[in-house]
Amino acid sequence: MNDFGLSIWGNSNFVIEDGKVCINEASKPAIIDIVKEIRDDGYRGPLLLRFPHLIQKQIEQIHASFAKAKKEFAYKGSFNAVFPLKVNQYPGFVKNLVRLGKPYNYGLEAGSKAELLLTMAYNNDKAPITVNGFKDKEMINIGFIAAEMGHNITLTIEGLNELEAIIAIAKERFKPKPKIGLRVRLHSTGSGLWAKSGGIHSKFGLTSTELIEAVKMLKKANLLENFTMIHFHIGSQISEIHPLKKALIEAGNIYAELRKMGASNLKAINLGGGLAIEYSQFKEESSRNYTLNEYANDVVYMLKTISEQKKEIEPDIFIESGRYIAASHALLVAPVLELFSQEYTEEKLNLKKNNPNLITELVDLYKSIKPSNALEYLHDAIHHTESILTLFDLGYVDLQDRSNAEVLLRLISKKAVVMLGNKSNSSDLTKIQKEVQERYLLNFSIFQSLPDFWGLKQNFPIMPLDRLDERPTLPASIWDITCDSDGEISYDDEKNPLLLHDVDVEKEDYFLGFFLVGAYQEVIGMKHNLFTHPTEATVEITSDGYKITNLLESQSILDIMEDMDYDIYEIQDTLNERLEKSTLINETQKKQILGELYLFLNDNSYLKTIN
Repeated sequence: MNDFGLSIWGNSNFVIEDGKVCINEASKPAIIDIVKEIRDDGYRGPLLLRFPHLIQKQIEQIHASFAKAKKEFAYKGSFNAVFPLKVNQYPGFVKNLVRLGKPYNYGLEAGSKAELLLTMAYNNDKAPITVNGFKDKEMINIGFIAAEMGHNITLTIEGLNELEAIIAIAKERFKPKPKIGLRVRLHSTGSGLWAKSGGIHSKFGLTSTELIEAVKMLKKANLLENFTMIHFHIGSQISEIHPLKKALIEAGNIYAELRKMGASNLKAINLGGGLAIEYSQFKEESSRNYTLNEYANDVVYMLKTISEQKKEIEPDIFIESGRYIAASHALLVAPVLELFSQEYTEEKLNLKKNNPNLITELVDLYKSIKPSNALEYLHDAIHHTESILTLFDLGYVDLQDRSNAEVLLRLISKKAVVMLGNKSNSSDLTKIQKEVQERYLLNFSIFQSLPDFWGLKQNFPIMPLDRLDERPTLPASIWDITCDSDGEISYDDEKNPLLLHDVDVEKEDYFLGFFLVGAYQEVIGMKHNLFTHPTEATVEITSDGYKITNLLESQSILDIMEDMDYDIYEIQDTLNERLEKSTLINETQKKQILGELYLFLNDNSYLKTIN
């Protein structure tokens, strides 16, 4: 059975039972059953399913791993976690995170004014708030207001100009003041696609010289007691553990030196994000080389060792691991609309009484192919078809001959794939997969739902939701419905050798699941071709099944246009006026068309009547 790498990336969140992907919790409901129930209510297009129990699982695992590490190394500092809202700001996620994180005093991180106001409205009482990113006076004022409201807030300084603003505002505001953190610009860098977040040339942080100056400025302004944290960040997906160890040594020494300079209330080191998850479906392409327990052990051990060497107190540990918390909670489901070779059937052959010799040879290859000669015959078929295309360009064969050659090549390819795939040694199959790949058209937008694939070629686990007790045979490329050639996940025999089933979508539904899409994809997704966020639903697992809540349909076309700053009333009035002016239809027909336009404008952009 092909489990599509579930044992590698799945973290025991899902299992395969009776050929279906099931949620590995309680009664283990099948995802395909959840999808069909939602579709039975008339919803079409892509679906985003949220699983709150997976948010809870990640929170519990992080806290359990650090609690174990602290106990093992007798670590005296506390452990604290905050979630960076930039990773997923959607209420379907954030409200569940806040609710499920309350027993752990789980906090929030903000990187803009809007995010800061969200944290002030939704953060758990007394849970930490950290504020990163560039800030103007208005944003700093909001931070002071948060402290005055009783929030446990730390403003992290990215530059000395921000510190100057804090000092000036502190003189004008009321007595409660936010804590102050300094982001340090480390020489150490991370690894993987997001490594440039760290290093001496990174976008954020203070140099050693600026750190010394910052301490002097705080002393002079009588705010040194508010300086409680240093912060660093070397990437949102640290693929290797060694760069983190280097960063911890560097940050730990900076922490000790700043305390020796008189920053006695400095008692915390914020590691930022970076705790990686496994995206790869294949052992050869691992996304990380460490476990959560190894990560926690290394952080605790390194900081304890440095503190002992420097004879300083062990710092409280803060992390901002957004990807680790959010990614697994969301699953994108998209229906397959079409297999582009499905029209290549024997019924589509229209052979003549007298066919060109190459067509006759292709027919013979199709009839006589068998496992022992499948690879040879496929190569012959490819060569013959290329010759037919050349002859067509020269005018020696007609369009029907060309069509027959294309149909015969596809029929031979499908036979060869099945025959070679059944052999115990399928190395021959690997050789031909690029040449015989199938194109699957899916009802979704890569730009909207998988922007990291489009922008960074970040792969996500992909698998069908059912038929997993059948062997997939077709090397698959995935096409979305946008009018853009970049809307494709190409078959890659090295990094993404995806095989899918040969299905007739006119007779049966076939759905693909895109897993681990809960981090960044929703908030970065773009409205290319005016396709917007898919219909979403929260799935709560119960002892005897599941409950679907918070079902929100994808935005209507009118809502999308309004978001793009169009005057929707002007659009409707203009359509109405132009319809009234038409002399091609009568009044009864105009009324019918007006009703149809109303329905179309209030529906979403995804395809409905196909699937």
